[in-house]
Amino acid sequence: MSYVARDDRPADKAERYAEVEAEILAVLDGEPNLTARMATVASMLADAFPVFFWTGFYVVDAAKGDELVVGPYQGTLGCLRIPFGRGVCGAAARTRETQVVEDVHAFPGHIACDSRSASEIVVPVLDAAGDLIAVLDVDATETAAFDAVDAAALERLMAKVFGA
Repeated sequence: MSYVARDDRPADKAERYAEVEAEILAVLDGEPNLTARMATVASMLADAFPVFFWTGFYVVDAAKGDELVVGPYQGTLGCLRIPFGRGVCGAAARTRETQVVEDVHAFPGHIACDSRSASEIVVPVLDAAGDLIAVLDVDATETAAFDAVDAAALERLMAKVFGA
């Protein structure tokens, strides 16, 4: 799949990620509130990449410890709660490893929050102490929309925004 730029933005995906990372870090400079940080990241990523159909966070429910609850996002209605180990988000939370899924319909136990979703990337979000606080979930309506470039860029962004 080739990345299609909007407006005057770079057509190279890695270059666009670097640009939007700088923009996000500039906007968030000095903002300590976790919800504000997540909402800003979700909004700016969704705007930066036309292929992103659903972009947002599922936050670890502190009361349960092994369940995610929907956080700030851009897109259609999200699932409200996801147990660790269930679906792509739950797999990322359980393993603390980025999940890149070319075809969500072939993923065992996939949770279909919106049937239009075809591919997905989920990145664990760790705080400065290395504790899992959330996962970043991005869906696309086309298969194989995400690759190693997305994984590396989103992992780096999550570390800079939430791990510092």
